Amino acid sequence: MKVNLFVSRDIDEPHADIHTNELTENITKAISILETDDSKEMLAVKRESDIALLEFDDVYMFRVEDRQVKVYTDDNEFLIKKPLYQVEETLNNDFVRISKTTIVNLKKVKRVAPSLKGMMFIELKNGLKDNISRKYLPDFKKALDL
Repeated sequence: MKVNLFVSRDIDEPHADIHTNELTENITKAISILETDDSKEMLAVKRESDIALLEFDDVYMFRVEDRQVKVYTDDNEFLIKKPLYQVEETLNNDFVRISKTTIVNLKKVKRVAPSLKGMMFIELKNGLKDNISRKYLPDFKKALDL
């Protein structure tokens, strides 16, 4: 089968045109794959000049540093262009905001302990650490069913 790909910045929404003389099983599968919206399960990120697609399950933390949103995985660090509040809108219940600048994946939490001035300290399984601010502590506890 011949496949042509056209990339254009003038298109508002991606679309596919399939030209065929017969509807085969492979074409039916291709249509199903193209119509499935997996955008909520994947995240496009940058690392230097490379662009990668991450599954949300691989993300440990989103954190604003130097006015950029960084995405942390097990052993890598990436950047994304979206502001943190837009990222938060696309996340499922596995993620919770712990401060004005940080969102963590609850599945990646190693431990939580008391910290200074009513805050809590969090350590993720990849060794990243941060504080849960008092403002976001009730939502964090609710997410953990505490």
